Amino acid sequence: MQLFLPIADIPINVFLILAMGAAVGFVSGMFGIGGGFLMTPLLIFVGISPAVAVASVSSHMAASSFSGALSYWRKRAIDPALSMVLLCGGVTGTALGVWIFALLRSVGQLDLIIALSYVVLLTAVGTLMFLEGLRAILRARRGNTAITRRARAQGWILGLPLKMRFKRSKIYLSVIPVVAIGLLVGFLGAIMGIGGSFLLIPIMIYVLRVPTATVIGTSMALTLVTMVVATILHAVTNHLVDAVLALVLMVGGVIGAQFGARAGQRIRGEHLRLLLGLLILSVGIRFAVELVIQPNELYSIRDLGIGG
Repeated sequence: MQLFLPIADIPINVFLILAMGAAVGFVSGMFGIGGGFLMTPLLIFVGISPAVAVASVSSHMAASSFSGALSYWRKRAIDPALSMVLLCGGVTGTALGVWIFALLRSVGQLDLIIALSYVVLLTAVGTLMFLEGLRAILRARRGNTAITRRARAQGWILGLPLKMRFKRSKIYLSVIPVVAIGLLVGFLGAIMGIGGSFLLIPIMIYVLRVPTATVIGTSMALTLVTMVVATILHAVTNHLVDAVLALVLMVGGVIGAQFGARAGQRIRGEHLRLLLGLLILSVGIRFAVELVIQPNELYSIRDLGIGG
């Protein structure tokens, strides 16, 4: 059954979109991540323009992270002070990202930048996760336990000024790296249509040494607000948010997440990391292939929406 997407301006099989939403929801439920880094490439691969894919996935990410953030808030697993400092950088980075997004679109370079960003980010993150998971599996087979490290922030972070005490996370450090991390995640979210949790959580754990008891909920709160801001700015400035597409994706995502959560509980942690690394790496390689192969049409004409 064909469904016409008004903003993307193409007809597409509704069952295909539902299946994509369910597949990404399954992955999100299994690995505990947002899934935007998979949803955006899949939409691009089926013919939706990168600009519409990024803007529409932002709304999908905002909706899907709402229930999770609310659940963590009720469990008191969100650090309000840390969230506010992260949001200072996150909202600024999102606004900057949307502005750069519109600028690149006006000069016709947006599609290339999105593709290159995904190639660099996904291949790097996927490779690191794959190797880490592989090492963990080899250690388990040899009977070696994982090497534990003392929970302390990096030395250069401890020396930075403007320190603040985050009571719920029980850490005391400068707000400068916290704002910078929020800025980076917000910027990438606006440009690439990703929530950033798969980057934010490792950075907060291994660099800032935020306890895992609060890191996931705090990350989800940042994702919720930055994706809401990105959706509003994309809709107002670029008019690229396809509500029909986002709604169908959300329906499929909710269904898939339920099955993914159950499957994730039956798989060992190191195997999950290995599988996720392979998945991320394969998407990055797919983007790289798209960049080097010759397209069917060497030239195309696109209306950039710039009036004379």
